[in-house]
Amino acid sequence: MLSRKGIIPEEYVLTRLAEDVPDHARYRARERRARFVGKNGACNVAHKNIREQGRFLQDVFTTLVDLKWPHTLLIFTMSFLCSWLLFGMVWWLIAFAHGDLDHSTRLQRSPGEKAAGDPDSFVPCVTSIHSFTSAFLFSIEVQVTIGFGGRMVTEECPAAILVLIVQNIVGLVINAIMLGCIFMKTSQAHRRAETLIFSKHAVIALREGKLCFMLRVGDLRKSMIISATIRMQVVKKTASLEGEVVPLNQIDIQMENPVGGNSIFLVSPLIIYHVIDKNSPLYDISPLNLHHHEDLEIIVILEGVVETTGITTQARTSYLADEILWGQRFVPIVAEEDGRYSVDYSKFGNTVKVPTPSCTARQLEEDKSIMDTMPLSPKGTIRKRSVKLKPKFTINDEPS
Repeated sequence: MLSRKGIIPEEYVLTRLAEDVPDHARYRARERRARFVGKNGACNVAHKNIREQGRFLQDVFTTLVDLKWPHTLLIFTMSFLCSWLLFGMVWWLIAFAHGDLDHSTRLQRSPGEKAAGDPDSFVPCVTSIHSFTSAFLFSIEVQVTIGFGGRMVTEECPAAILVLIVQNIVGLVINAIMLGCIFMKTSQAHRRAETLIFSKHAVIALREGKLCFMLRVGDLRKSMIISATIRMQVVKKTASLEGEVVPLNQIDIQMENPVGGNSIFLVSPLIIYHVIDKNSPLYDISPLNLHHHEDLEIIVILEGVVETTGITTQARTSYLADEILWGQRFVPIVAEEDGRYSVDYSKFGNTVKVPTPSCTARQLEEDKSIMDTMPLSPKGTIRKRSVKLKPKFTINDEPS
């Protein structure tokens, strides 16, 4: 109001109003980076504005398998009901066209008037069809091969025999599709992936004098994953030299594991690690970058063949920047007890702090003197198997 009267300049009023606003109201905290892949392996991608919806109908079986269980069961039920109703209507029309539904025609031959072999006696297309309800019941009996003995097709109408053949074929096709869909939904590959676990956090620490990105993976079942392979990708927003912005640029990470290459022998939990060198996308990552504002996500993909079913399965997870612990390593969880190896899964994700330089891998490679100032970390204790010593015998030559 004062500015409208010209007493106080408008610029000063606006400045004062901006100063009166609290900082938390003016500056909204930056939200955490959205995941591309969830911790449970689900992809956080929404497909919108798909105009060619008919492409999904070209692969009906996969579409049915991908549906949720309530929708699948609804389609399963409606497919049978609709086919029964459709063929029930066909049987009713055949009976109506032949005159089977005419009460006077059905009573034309009484038991005392005509003999059983009289050619003038009326023979219906389907016996005991009196209404649409009886035609619907006969349709169910034909398609599910239930024979109660009260209704049957006669040789009077060739069209009825043709409809009988067609309905049997249609029923077999519906059974094959629906039962196959139910079987595939109950044996989907991601069900086996529920017992493939990853550590909640990843770590970066020194290994053999080099900074390494490490995570732990394990399998809770005794049945193995055959030909298991694991790979990692870094997903981050990048820009090309021409100014093109790639919001989700996927960069492969070269891995090292105890077996060598990307194949792993997943009998017991393994620590998969990636050496951060000059070819690594993590070459310039330091502890200062590991916060929830950093545009960084590392995706881990484990693939293999299920030993019991032969189906290929895939387990996925991801690590954001604030889920990577700097200067820590995983504690040992495998020990030898009573002549066999045991795994303590209660310590699966436990880590301990170890001396680690607070610099990037680039700085560590350029300045070797940083390693000279690092204290050596204590070596972990290894539980050894107790071996009973056998008595030693000495053989002395007898005096001649």
